[in-house]
Amino acid sequence: MRQRLVAGNWKMFGSSARNQLLLEGLATQADSLRGVSCAVCVPFPYLPQARTVLSDSGIAWGAQNASQWPEGAYTGEVSVSMIAEFGCRYVIVGHSERRAMFHEDDQLVAAKAKAVLEQGMTPVVCVGESLQEREAGITQDVVSRQLDAVIAGIGMDGLDKSVLAYEPVWAIGTGKTATPDEAQAVHGFLRSTVSARDADVGGRLTMLYGGSVKAANAHALFGMDDIDGGLIGGASLKLDEFIAICKAAIA
Repeated sequence: MRQRLVAGNWKMFGSSARNQLLLEGLATQADSLRGVSCAVCVPFPYLPQARTVLSDSGIAWGAQNASQWPEGAYTGEVSVSMIAEFGCRYVIVGHSERRAMFHEDDQLVAAKAKAVLEQGMTPVVCVGESLQEREAGITQDVVSRQLDAVIAGIGMDGLDKSVLAYEPVWAIGTGKTATPDEAQAVHGFLRSTVSARDADVGGRLTMLYGGSVKAANAHALFGMDDIDGGLIGGASLKLDEFIAICKAAIA
């Protein structure tokens, strides 16, 4: 049975005081979320706070990025071994904002996923197309290329230990959302692509949808055959909204 997972991506938001209220609220609600795995991926400075508040809650925490290098003279970078010291379970790699704003290419994303795996954590590997690519009818070509690069870097065994997130770039923070059928079409294509290489891995790979997911559309999206949960941006900063989204993923 595939894991049901909802992961919040706080992006570059937060303060110690605001975080405390949100994290404590999540911890308080944890018992109501049995049946779905929940996590929050927070900015690096707040990893100790997330660990302190969530340690006994059953809710996991993680980072939004990591360096591909284990250590060295790379000013401003944060290694996966540093992240692992804070008990993180997940690390997001290849988010569309990292690809677009920081020019991370497919090979770099694969290298980061490999580094995360080597530290015993789970990479949440993001793939997705831009509006121009969707309108050009090359969505499958784009996500295939992105997925192939990751498989080349970590192998099917590594993919089996990862989470795959489809996040159409045109739906990130725009308020636009792929319809459940549109999202399912890409998720189904990705699962069939993986299954063609290894049916067992394809059958158990957890795949998330990310792109303006809200409580109002979460149930319909998570009800699709190949969507196992969500990678949630802005809505993960609102306690009631995030809890409702998590509950929508309970099978």
